[in-house]
Parts: sequence; structure tokens; C-alpha cells
Amino acid sequence: MSQSEIISIEPATGEEFWRGRIGDVDDVVSRARRAWPAWAAQPLATRMELVRRFANEVRKESDNLAETIARETGKPMWEARTEVETVVAKAEVSIRAFAERTAQRKLDNAIQGTMALRHKPHGVMAVLTPFNFPAHLPNAHIVPALIAGNAIVFKPSEKAPATGLLLVQCFHKAGISAAVVQVLIGGPAEGMALATHDGIDGVLFTGSAHTGIAINRKLAARPDKIVALEMGGNNPIIVWDTPKIADAAVLVIQSAFTTAGQRCTAARRLIVKDSMYDAIVTEVKALADRIIVGAPFDEPSPFMGPVIDGAAADGLTESFLYMLSNGGKAIKHLARTQGELPFLSPAIIDITGMAERPDVELFGPILQVVRVDDFDAAIAEANNTRFGLAAALVGGNPQEYNRFWANIRAGIVNWNRPTIGVSPGAPFGGIGLSGNHRPTGFYAADYCAYPVTSAEMEQPRANIGAGFREGN
Repeated sequence: MSQSEIISIEPATGEEFWRGRIGDVDDVVSRARRAWPAWAAQPLATRMELVRRFANEVRKESDNLAETIARETGKPMWEARTEVETVVAKAEVSIRAFAERTAQRKLDNAIQGTMALRHKPHGVMAVLTPFNFPAHLPNAHIVPALIAGNAIVFKPSEKAPATGLLLVQCFHKAGISAAVVQVLIGGPAEGMALATHDGIDGVLFTGSAHTGIAINRKLAARPDKIVALEMGGNNPIIVWDTPKIADAAVLVIQSAFTTAGQRCTAARRLIVKDSMYDAIVTEVKALADRIIVGAPFDEPSPFMGPVIDGAAADGLTESFLYMLSNGGKAIKHLARTQGELPFLSPAIIDITGMAERPDVELFGPILQVVRVDDFDAAIAEANNTRFGLAAALVGGNPQEYNRFWANIRAGIVNWNRPTIGVSPGAPFGGIGLSGNHRPTGFYAADYCAYPVTSAEMEQPRANIGAGFREGN
């Protein structure tokens, strides 16, 4: 890759997919600042209608967009199509969320006049998102921010720029000014320059904790900028007493290996009651052995595609070997299945015997297993992380789920459901290293506009009752 270009490589083939010139941060921010006032002045109904038109443009481009996502990320076509459907659905969800979360209110008082609550947009927002959902994740920030009246500068992942460009073209085709929603092509340096630019009023970030913390540190002296960080997770899934071993295993597989484990909500750690261990681990391994790993357009359709690139595959391989050499016991080995291409088999490793279990987000298809004796130990192990995004309990009774819900440190807490697949009608976020209490999803409206309280009367009327001498 040259200093002046970004090149996108298809993970499944290793071939070049797209290339383009790195953008000028000052130029795109300047354009956005000039365009923002006119966009903010549009009636809310107009902005909502344009967002609906955007959803229609995505529908028209659905096949092209799904193919671009599949080729650029390596995910199977069925999953790419699901992502496009999520992008379309986001428009109506965001309209409903804005009405609910930022509703205008008035409290009338005959003597004191009217107390009004309304919301204003922040201004120009930087949107920075990762490769794993290159259309859905930026869209989850951009659409709510546009409805609120903000202008957008979007820097897609340098590993999935073509998808980002195609998404933004749909906004432009819908009639939203090309200056109101812009793409900045670039790498990490351009992303940080954008986030810290004086012309940016807010940073909406989804990605790794490492990058999110770096952004937070850079902006520590800028409380005037809204910063929403949606970061990763070292997510636990506990399997407790249940006769439904096969169903429990399916939930574990879905949680750990969908999107080749490249989801922030993916289950990284399987915590199992000792008496359930043999039955659950045997069933999970049997299912994992049946997983088809392949390219996006293969027949039969694969469950898992490759990870994003060779560097990611190498890092995951090194992590697996580290755990093996430090007390971990392989249940299913991690393997490169297609030479130098980044196809990995799903891996399972028992880390119960590790003296120091790694509290990192291994962003790929590695499931770590820990066996415990009692429910308190299971909750303690689940909470043995600096992250706090998603957690799930499979099995157990209602009283145990209540204890789990009350004591687990996570923003998404599920029972007999996978850790992944949060409803678009719900907030999405976590605590600890998983976020900064700015959940996206249905609550994205909260960080896209700020409340303004107004005391209002049509004529001035005032008196002072004490502390003044009598007048002449």
C-alpha cells in the first residue's frame, strides 16, 4: 500500500478488490461545516423523508451492496444479505427512536409562562467504524445523526472502503447533499486526525478498545465534543443445568462462531458447570466439526468465511499457541485450512488450568472454556474481565437467571439466547472497556442531539419582592 492510496483486498481470494486515494481531512471537514447550517434548518419531517428515500435506494442496490460486503469482508452471502436488510430497517427504527427519545415537551404555567424542552444537533459528526459490518455499523450512527440535523464525515475501515462508498452514494441518490454526508478514505492516521479536528463537534466510534481508548485520551481536554464509544467484548456464555444439550450447543456455536467470531458481541468464553462439562463440550465440538468454512459464494453455503486478513489469522494463531503453552488444553485445534489465505477452522480450548487467563478480545473463531463448581463461581468467572458488553446464561431456572441478571456486569444480558443478534429496537452498548455509557441502537438519538430547556413568555413580566429600598 502506498502512502497516498488505500487498497482493499478480498480475504477469500487475496486479490485486489478496490483502490482509491487518501482524502484530505481539512477539505472534507470544511465542506461539512459549510453545509451543516442549511441541513439543520430543514424541517424534521423533511430529514425523516430523505432518510426513508435512502432506505429505498439501499433496497434498489441490495444485490450490489451485499456482493460488495461479501467480497470485501469474506462473510458468506447469506450474512451479507442480512446486513443489507438491517441497513434498510434502520431508517424506520431511527425515526421512531428519535420521536421517543427526543420528543418536544411543554409545561404551561399561567404565572411563569411556558417551560419548553427541545433538542438541537451538535454540528459536524465524525463517524469511524470497523470492517466486520461495513454497512450496518456506520449506518447505525449516520442515520440517527442525520435525522437529528447533523452533517457527517464518515471514515470507513481501510479494510472495507468500497462498501462505505457504496453506502454513502445511496444517501446522495436519495437527495441528501454530497456535502452533508461525505466519505473520508484513509487509514488510522486520517481517522485520528478527523476525530481530533477542531471542526468536528462529535465522534461516533465503533471498533476496538485499543483505538477507542486512544481517541478518548486525545479528546480528554475537549469536553465540548460529544464522544460515543462502542467497543469490544470478552463476552461470557454460561451453560448451567438444562436437559436440552443440543439446543444449548447450538446457542454456543451461534454466539462464538457467527461471522468467524468477528463480532464485538461474540462469546469468547464458555463457562460450564462441572457436571455438565462432558455433555456440553462433546456436543459443541461435534457441531463445530460440522461447520463449513468457505468463500462467500461457495456451494453449499458456508457458515463461516475467512477472517479479514493474514495478519488477523497470524495473531489468532499465535494467541492459540500461547494459551496451549501456558496451561490450555486443546479441544479443537485452530488450523489454517487454505494455505496462506486467512481461512481458520473454529477452535475450542479449555483454559481452566491457566494461572492467568488472558483478558483480551480475540477477534476470531476461538472459544475458551472454563469449568466451575457452583453458580457463584460461574458469575465471578463471567465478571473476570475489564470488558462488559454481552453475557448470556443458557439453562438454569428463573431464580438463577435473576441472580445472573442482577450480578453480571454487561450492557446486554440474555437468557437462553445467543450473545449476538440484539434487536434494532433496543439500546446496544456496554460498560468497562466496552463503551463510555453512550449506547447505540435505539438510544443513538441520545448522543446525536442535546436537550435545550427554555423558559418562555410572549411579553416580559417580572418583579422583585425583597432586598430593595423603597423607591421615590
